[in-house]
Amino acid sequence: MPKCAITFQPSGRKIEVDRDENILEAAIAAGIHVNASCGGSGTCGKCKVKIVRGKTRSPQNPKLPKREFDRRYRLACITSCLSDLEVEIPIESQVDPSVLRLKREGRNLLSPRDIDQLVEGWEIDPAVFKRYVELNPPSLDDNVSDLPRLINALYKKYGIRGISTDFRVIMKLSRLLREADWKVTVTLVLTRKGYKLINVEPRNMVCENYSIVIDLGTTTVFGQLLNLNKAEVCGFPDGMGTFTLAEASDYNAQISYGEDVISRIVYSQRRGGLKKLQEVIISTINGIIENLLQMSGIRRDLISHLVIAGNTTMTHLFLGLDPKYIREDPYVPTANFIPPVRAVHLRVNLGDHVHTYIFPMVASYMGGDIVSGILGSGIFQREALTLYMDIGTNGEIVLGNKDWLISASCSAGPAFEGAGIKFGTRATRGAVERVNINPRTLEPMLLTIGRAKPIGICGTGLIDTVAELFQGGIIDQNGKFSRELDTDRVREGDDGYEYVLAWKEETGIKEDIVLTEIDIENLIRTKAAIYAGCKILLDSVGLGFQDVDQFIIAGGFGHYIDLDKAIFIGLLPEMETRKYLFVGNGSLLGARLLSFSKDLLRETERIAHMMTNLELSNNPSFMSEFVAAMFLPHTDASAFPGVSGRLHEYQKAKAAYAS
Repeated sequence: MPKCAITFQPSGRKIEVDRDENILEAAIAAGIHVNASCGGSGTCGKCKVKIVRGKTRSPQNPKLPKREFDRRYRLACITSCLSDLEVEIPIESQVDPSVLRLKREGRNLLSPRDIDQLVEGWEIDPAVFKRYVELNPPSLDDNVSDLPRLINALYKKYGIRGISTDFRVIMKLSRLLREADWKVTVTLVLTRKGYKLINVEPRNMVCENYSIVIDLGTTTVFGQLLNLNKAEVCGFPDGMGTFTLAEASDYNAQISYGEDVISRIVYSQRRGGLKKLQEVIISTINGIIENLLQMSGIRRDLISHLVIAGNTTMTHLFLGLDPKYIREDPYVPTANFIPPVRAVHLRVNLGDHVHTYIFPMVASYMGGDIVSGILGSGIFQREALTLYMDIGTNGEIVLGNKDWLISASCSAGPAFEGAGIKFGTRATRGAVERVNINPRTLEPMLLTIGRAKPIGICGTGLIDTVAELFQGGIIDQNGKFSRELDTDRVREGDDGYEYVLAWKEETGIKEDIVLTEIDIENLIRTKAAIYAGCKILLDSVGLGFQDVDQFIIAGGFGHYIDLDKAIFIGLLPEMETRKYLFVGNGSLLGARLLSFSKDLLRETERIAHMMTNLELSNNPSFMSEFVAAMFLPHTDASAFPGVSGRLHEYQKAKAAYAS
C-alpha cells in the first residue's frame, strides 16, 4: 500500500502511515496530542489543524466555518492523507502537559505529611513489607531444603506464619541464597489468604521499600513515589535550596480518543479499540513512573507495590476489560473487586515481583477513585454528616458518615473541560481562569493560566464569567443576554447573542473569544445536574442542606474554583463557608494511606461494601430537581437568600448610579 509521510508542526515530529490514514490517528501514533472531545466522530470541532502542504480528503463539516475550511483548516478526525503532508496544530488544538506543573493561584491544601489531620488512629504498617534474615547454611546434619529453611527463619525471628510463595521466587531462590551468603531480605505482601512471599534480595534492604500510587483520571494521570518505611512521599533536594516531592503528572493519552468516558467506551467497541486504549494509558503510566524514578534517583527494582485508583471505566480500560456494559442498562461493570495483578502482566514497567492493587469500585459510574477519596478524607471514621464531591471530568457525590454512605454520579466535567463551549478549553496555558467585569463600563478584566495571551476559557473561567455576567445584569436568570445594554461587548454572532471576552488583537488565536448563550445554557445544565444530584441524595435519606456538617470538595478543579461565584450561580449550595473543605486530589490522598497501613486496606473494602449507589437516570425525582436548578442560581430563591440579597443591593446601587 502507498505510504504518506506526515510532519506535525510545531514539534517537527514525523511519521510514515498508509495512504488514506486518518490524521487524528496518525497524530496519536506519532505521540502528538490533539484535542478531540468527541472521540473522533466530528461533532465537537476541537481537533482543528491546518494543512500547510499536501493533499487531503475531508468533507465540509458544520463545526468548521467555511472561511476556515477555505484557508485549509480541517478537522483531523475526519481528514485523511492523500500525499506527504505538513500539518500545523494550532495552539487551541494542542495539549500542553507543562501546564500541569505550573503553580496557579489556589487554596492552601493539606500537605501529604498532614494526612493524619483527616484520618485518625492509623499506624505505619504497610501490607507490602520487607524483613531481613540470616540463615544457617544447610549441612549433612541439617539438610532441610531452601524454601522451608527460609520460611522457618522468618517464623523464628518475626513470628510470621502461613506464608505462601510466588513460584518466581522459588525459581531463583537456591542460587540467590548462596550468592548472598545466606543473608537476604524478603518482601512479603498480606493477601486475603495470608502472607505471600514475592521477592528475595541479597543483603539487608529493609530500609529500601517503596510504593508508587497512581490517580488514574479521565483527563489527567497523577503519580507519587512513597517511602513505605517512613509513611511519606519521597523527596529530594532540587539543587536550588528547596526540597521537592517525588510526584509527576501527565495528560491521559486517551483524551485523543474522546474527552469523556462514554466517548471512550464507544471507541473501545471499534476493532482494536480496547487494545489501543489500554496501550496508551499504560504508556502514560510508564512515562510517569520513569519520571518519578529519574527525579528521585531510586532504582526500579526497589519498588515493591503499585496502587491504582480510578473511575470504573478508566479501571476497565487499564486492565483491558470490556467496558461495553457500563453504559448499557442496567449499567453493570465486569467486577467491583479486582484481585492483585502482576504489573508486568499489564506491561507496566516495574519489577516482575510487583503486584498492582486496584481500588474497589462501587458501580458503573462510582469508581475506586471515590472510594479512595472517602478513605483519605476520613468520612468513614466520623459522626459528622458529610457531603463529598469530586468535580473533574465526571461529577461524583457521596453523602454519609461512619455508619452509612450513599452515592450518585452526574454529568459534570464536559463543560468544565471545554466540551460544548465554543471557545472552551481544559486548564492549559492561555486559558482564561479568572474574570471580573466592571459594573459600569461592562469591560472585562482577565487572568489566564501562565499569564499568556488568551486562547480559550477553562472551567473556572467559565464559572467566573457567568457569575459576573449575572451579577452585572448582562444576563438574566435564564442565561439570556439583555438586548438593551450600551456596550459593543454584547452582540449577535453566528450562534446567537454573545459576550466578547477578548478581541482578536488581544488573543493568542487571532480571533475574538466569546461566550455565547448556548455556552451559558450548557454550563447551567452542568451546574443543575450537580446541584440536583446533591439534593436527591439528601432527599433520599430525609435530610436537607441545613443538616450537612461538612462539605468536602476534591479534585484539581475544586482546588481552583471560586467558592463565592460557584454558590452565586447555584453550582454549590448556599452554606456557611466554614463548612467547605478543599482536599485537592482525594484519590491520591486515599491511595497513600492504603499503601502505608494494612488496617486501612481493610477499611477500603468496608467502605466499598457499605456504599449504596443511586442511579439518577432512574430516579423519578431527579428530572424535576434538575429543571428547578436550570436557572441562576435556582427557581427557589429561599435556597439562596444571600445571593438574592446581593442581587437586590446591586440593583439598588446601579439605579442610584444611573440617577
